[in-house]
Order: sequence, then C-alpha cells, then structure tokens
Amino acid sequence: MKDPGESRETGGRDVRARGPCADECGRVGSAVAQVLVIGGGIAGAGAALALHKAGLDVAVHEAHPDSAEDIGAFLTLASNGMRALAEIDASAAVTAIGFPLTSMRVLDDTGAQAAHVPLGEADTPHLRYRCLRRGDLNAALQAEVTGRGIDIRHGARLVSVEEGPDDVTAHFADGGTATGDLLIGADGLNSTVRRIVAPDVRPDYAGQYVFYGYTDAAPPSGEGGTITMVRGSSVAFGYAVSPAGETYWFARVTDTALTADDLAHGTPARWRDLLLPLLRKDTTPAADLVAATSDRLMVTNATELPTGTPWRSGRTLIIGDAAHAASPATGQGASMALEDAVVLAKSLRDTPDTDSALALYETLRRPRVENNITVSGNISRGTHTPSGPGPGAGPRRGSRPGAAPGNRPGDEELIRQLDWGTELRPPGPSIDEAAKP
Repeated sequence: MKDPGESRETGGRDVRARGPCADECGRVGSAVAQVLVIGGGIAGAGAALALHKAGLDVAVHEAHPDSAEDIGAFLTLASNGMRALAEIDASAAVTAIGFPLTSMRVLDDTGAQAAHVPLGEADTPHLRYRCLRRGDLNAALQAEVTGRGIDIRHGARLVSVEEGPDDVTAHFADGGTATGDLLIGADGLNSTVRRIVAPDVRPDYAGQYVFYGYTDAAPPSGEGGTITMVRGSSVAFGYAVSPAGETYWFARVTDTALTADDLAHGTPARWRDLLLPLLRKDTTPAADLVAATSDRLMVTNATELPTGTPWRSGRTLIIGDAAHAASPATGQGASMALEDAVVLAKSLRDTPDTDSALALYETLRRPRVENNITVSGNISRGTHTPSGPGPGAGPRRGSRPGAAPGNRPGDEELIRQLDWGTELRPPGPSIDEAAKP
C-alpha cells in the first residue's frame, strides 16, 4: 500500500508529496509538510523559493501557459526587494537581467533639476535598485524555481478550493486536483483565491491610469544608472536609460478610469495622442520621448485593494498583490511581494503549528503593506506629497535619500525579519525588557 504522503499531482489524479526535510528539519513547523502555491509570478515564485529553503515540499500551479505574463510593463525592484531575494539565494538570477539604478534625479515642469540623490542601498551591488521587464523577472524566478527541483505546472487554472479537516485540495479547470497541508494564493490582482477567501472584496480604481513605453531615442543628458522623475504640471513622468541605450519610461495621469472598451481597443497611436498634449504643456524631455515611441507602448488603470482585506481562511492564505495590491506610485509592489515570501517561510519555519504561523505572518506584514497601500493611493489621488523613488515620486525635505514611503517605518525591524538566520518573533518587547521595572 502506498504511503499517503508519497506522490505527486499528475493530470486528474489527486496526489501528495512530502519532502525529505518535512520530518527531519527541526526548524520546520510540524503541522505543514506540503504547500500548494497558486500563481507563478513574482509572489508565487518567490514564495516557492523561500518555502523550499525552509525545508517544505512545494508545488507551483500557474494558470498561464508560459512565464511571460504582462510582457509589456516594466518595474523597479527596490533595495528591500533585492534584500529579500538575497536571503533566498536568488540575487544572481535577477542581477543577470535588467540594469541597476543607483541615483534618482528630479526635474520640475521647466526641466530644471530640483534634486539628485542616491537611491536605496546604492553602495551595496546586490542591493541596488534594479529596473527590468516584468515578464523577464517572472521568467528568471520561474527558471530558478525549476532549477531547484520545485515542480511548476503551467496551464493549471484554479476553479475552487476544498478545505478538509487536515488538508486543502485545489481543483483546476482541466479536472486535475492537488492536495496539501497549506494553499498559498499568489495569483495577483484578479486573484481566484481571494474570491474564495474574501468574496466581497474587489480592486478599486486608485485615481490614475499609467502608461509604460520603450524607445531607442536618448533623452538629453541621459545618465546611466539614474532614474529621472519629472514633476510635470499635468503628468507624473519618469524614465531610465538601459546600458544598451533603450529608454524605459512611464507616465501617471490623474483622471477618471479608462473603460474596459478603451483598454481593449486602444492602440499605441491612440495612447500617444492622449498623452502628448498633456506633456507638451511643460518644457521637459517627456514629450519628445513619448513622441519617439512607436508600438512599444501600453496603458493600464492603477488599482488597489482596500486595507483590512481578509487574507486567510482555514488552510488558505493570500499574499502579494492578491492580498495587498497598491497603486504603483511608490514602486513597491514587487518588492513587498518578495518580502512576503521570506516572512511567510520563516513564520512557518519558526512556529510549531500552522495557525500560529499564519497569525504571526499577518501580524508582521499587515501594518507595513497597508501603510504602502495608503501612502501610494494618496500620492495617486494627489493628497500626499511624493517622498521617494517610486514612479513619479521625489525626495521630501528631511527624508532619508532614496527611502520610499513604504520603506520608512521599521527599516531595522524589516532587515531583522528578512535575515534568514534570525528567528522570527511577534513584535513587542522581549521577555527581558518586559521584566524590567
């Protein structure tokens, strides 16, 4: 008779697996041996790498047929995101793509320079900000997942989750199932898992739509390793030039949301015609860069989830954008997702039971990510002065150079939480401190 803990998911057959560390690694919480990760993007791949390092058996189920989700958009990984990658031994996979950013320059609407400051932990090569295409990042992280022997199944679209007394089963559109001790929903903004955990929660429009584009045209006095933020009179604009001379740019416009029909039938020419009149109000490089962009141009509505969104139900937990999507104004979405991955894996490693682990994870993560939702949304709606290197932001007087709004609270505590060699504990005074009169 086959051991019920020895098998793998194949086709429509319900199977289970236990990694060799599940019973032998003393630092792994005994209640969890196998984890199902739904979604193979940044949060899902990061979680798989972190959970595997913690000694758990992990399988990733990704709805897309390949790794190239959201090919058109690009992002920046901030120093906190790069630190999370370093803690799960994945820095090399990411520094092999994209390019580093070591400083941020701010221009006003006349094109005059208002500031030029270091960006993040610029003096530490593996912690430098990195600019890269989202699709490339997904592919690199998924390659790292498979390279470590972690199963990743593409084309596996989740339709439902069935909770049992001792396990949880995922049901997929192709009739297949997979069963584990814990299910992690890392399936992004339009998360199927979130609809199961929190059926009444929907993403809201954050007050801006965002353009992303690429051009081979070089801006005047373009500086390698620098991201330039333009505080335009109508548009928050930013650009960076790759070592190959390609300019990556974005523009955030505060207005009513673009309709689903607009997004479905818009063309690059249509988006240029919408954006250029706004940029030409100012004397900055922005309009020329957009005018020189041909078909490599896309637009999306900025969205966010409300704070207080439920994250878990029984043996099911959501992380990353599925749990706490924010507008892109602070540029922290991907970095926060990677932080989630490390803190979740350490919570499961350092606590004796599943419920305590998930409670610890939520206690540690919710204040930080919800601060980011609030600050980023306020920037998008124009009710907060930008203060960091996220898209369209700039330094605020008296702030630490390069500190994004989502980074400012608890930097030292975050470093401790991410440090793989440091055991996690609930926030608050230590036992010795609490005993002092």
